[in-house]
Amino acid sequence: MIRKAKRMEPIRGFGIDRVAAAADEGGRSVLRMENLDTDLPLPPEAVETTRATLENPKSNSWLPFTGDLDLRAAIADFTAERTGHRYDPEREIIITCGGMEGLLNVVLAVVDPGDEVVVTDPTYAGIVNRIRLAGGSPTFIPFLAEDGGWRFDRDALEQVVGPKTTGFLLMSPSMPSGGYLDEDDWRAVCDLCRERDLFLVYDAAMERLRFDGRPLIHPLAMDGMAERTVVVGSLSKEHRMIGWRVGWIAGPADTVSDAGWAHVYNTTMPVAISRFAATAVLRGDQGHVAECVAELERRRDTMLSGLPEWPLVSPAGGWSLLLDVASLGFEPAEASQLLLDEAQIAATGMRGWGDQVAERYIRFVFSAEPVERLQEIPDRLVGTRLGEAVAARA
Repeated sequence: MIRKAKRMEPIRGFGIDRVAAAADEGGRSVLRMENLDTDLPLPPEAVETTRATLENPKSNSWLPFTGDLDLRAAIADFTAERTGHRYDPEREIIITCGGMEGLLNVVLAVVDPGDEVVVTDPTYAGIVNRIRLAGGSPTFIPFLAEDGGWRFDRDALEQVVGPKTTGFLLMSPSMPSGGYLDEDDWRAVCDLCRERDLFLVYDAAMERLRFDGRPLIHPLAMDGMAERTVVVGSLSKEHRMIGWRVGWIAGPADTVSDAGWAHVYNTTMPVAISRFAATAVLRGDQGHVAECVAELERRRDTMLSGLPEWPLVSPAGGWSLLLDVASLGFEPAEASQLLLDEAQIAATGMRGWGDQVAERYIRFVFSAEPVERLQEIPDRLVGTRLGEAVAARA
């Protein structure tokens, strides 16, 4: 028997694939809310530029290993526009195969076995498990469900940050909760980073997908944070280019160089066929992002208004929202199965997506179903066991 590496012992699946496979069975008209796919339109340049450059020899080349300089320069401009900080495209930016590969590369470059990295509870299971793959241990700072939304529990920071803590890995709006860090939250995090010499890995994938007029608060704008922050970006969320697999790492040159070697020895190169489209999209008109944010906000509001008695937590941004099934007397996996069996709604349980907060919830992704379909949810839930539990609480 082949022995199992110790780094794999804490790794768990996140259940999306199992829920998706069950939803595919039987040809039912299932609301697909288990996975971060989207039906929102692509940026206008994405398909046209990809099609036009398919036969360009550079679209079928191994080189350059860390991404075209034109694309890296576009990312430098793109980041500078919203942060005021300009990265050197040659020394401080590399291109990766999506944001998640970028996160793993950075974690491999800055985390040693036994190091603790602070993430929010809940946090995407893919982030939690990348820290574990690098030999680190995730520790959790809660998002608290209060007044129908999420509040970052900055009062708990002093208890969570301990002698083994080496840094933070945070995103805002966060995935899967849609939790948002306001200026005071970021200030508290950045103060600790400076006081205790901690790094910050900032996942920027959803930073413009904010609802209710919330401002962009960027840690790079805080004093002394540029030299201790690594930004990991992606075209998969704001630009909906999931299949293009374009991500990037931007930060201090030495750290980016180390993360670049982790990238090269893992994947060799970015996805070359995406290089021209990614550059065109980042340099193109960004008005489509605001249009998609408005549509996502309509979808969120459709769910919240259609289920006023249900223990949903309103997201401040992003593609999904969470339902507190523990308050209804259900385990997440049980509630997920009941929703599929009784309401033909595919949703994923959040066990393994954090700690004590996450394990109370299931996730509804609203990025792939239009408002007309989301309006069916209240009728689908009538007579279900979950619906009966909500009625009993009223």
